[in-house]
Amino acid sequence: MPLSAVLSPLTITDTEVMHLALQVMLVCLKLCAPILLTTLAIGFTISLFQSMTQIQEFTLAFVPKVVGVGLVLLFSGNWMLHTLITFTQHLFEQLPALLN
Repeated sequence: MPLSAVLSPLTITDTEVMHLALQVMLVCLKLCAPILLTTLAIGFTISLFQSMTQIQEFTLAFVPKVVGVGLVLLFSGNWMLHTLITFTQHLFEQLPALLN
């Protein structure tokens, strides 16, 4: 292998960077969606209940959200971990092709 090949900087095009950024954002969106949608639904339900009953208690909104997020993580945590591991493995497999 010539010395110039060893010392040459690894390059990546702007298109490849944008493609990787899009993949990262999509994976983040898929991983955050169950938690965010659950807290949105619980928060809306609790807010509706509080406005109808005139009860303004902070813990009434906080505790159900914590329980809901815990349940979502319990049920979808395996899928989330599998998605993240698959993306990371795919990224490491792509690196040699991206850097040439």
